[in-house]
Amino acid sequence: MLKTIALMAALAFQSAAIPATTVPAIQPELRFPVISDTHVQSWDTRSQTKFKQALTDLHNVAPKSDAMVITGDLGNGQPADYAALSAILSGTPHPAQTLFTIGNHEFYKAWMNTSGQFSEKTFPNGETEQASITRFLHLTGESKVYYERWIKGYHFLVLGSEQYRQSNPANLESAWLSSGQLHWLKEELKEKKEANRPIFVFLHQPIEQTVQGEELRAILAEHPEVIFFSGHTHTYLGHPNTLMRDQFTRVNTSSVLDPVNGADQQISPEQSEGMVVSVYDDKVVIQGRDFHGKRWIEGAQYLIPLLTPTDQKL
Repeated sequence: MLKTIALMAALAFQSAAIPATTVPAIQPELRFPVISDTHVQSWDTRSQTKFKQALTDLHNVAPKSDAMVITGDLGNGQPADYAALSAILSGTPHPAQTLFTIGNHEFYKAWMNTSGQFSEKTFPNGETEQASITRFLHLTGESKVYYERWIKGYHFLVLGSEQYRQSNPANLESAWLSSGQLHWLKEELKEKKEANRPIFVFLHQPIEQTVQGEELRAILAEHPEVIFFSGHTHTYLGHPNTLMRDQFTRVNTSSVLDPVNGADQQISPEQSEGMVVSVYDDKVVIQGRDFHGKRWIEGAQYLIPLLTPTDQKL
């Protein structure tokens, strides 16, 4: 049983970077990889190779994972991209329980004309937001872009944008969450809630790039046990902002295809990153992984202690 996460957020739920060699060797209560921004496209062999490489490496280092989460920008929204992604998943070992979030690139068919060429002038090129969402839902088997899972007694909440630029050009590439989705989130965060268990929340865009970001932040701030994962920025693991803690914990998940530095510049054509999350009775360990180098990223190993009230130092 996990120890109590006290409600004094700044004191009770801390994090620290740890060397890869100190990661516990014992089997955790729960383990799941989180990857993002795979950008698998039917014509792009590099994106397909990197995705296969990531899945293979994760299977080798965490073969008994209970689930896997891919936090959006799976491809470029084209039917052929989904087919390529599905073919790789079918042919490469990975956890049977895989959760997907919808990214802004899942709406990108709207930028392509009937010849398959990028055409900003003719946007949305006959593509509706609902058509883009429907292709995503066909992959996931879900009825909405937001949904929940209970995995080994832990609550997983997947959020997703319900609009793109067709509804409002001002949305740009930000996530748009309806009042219905936000109400659903509030209620789900209360379901079977235990102060001693982390709740895992996933959205492709970080809170700062969500139209309803302030409202979303306020909802999550009521639950210091939340660990919120987002992609979108491609920012490399080990960046100072990879893991941030205020009233809850936020984690950047980098990119399988192209991690970038703080100036949004590609680190190298080969670089490919993701993470493995392990939950123990008294801690959560997040291990950054370099899929190309097949190694743990030394500066991206994070330990989040789950402290009891008596452990607090005022």
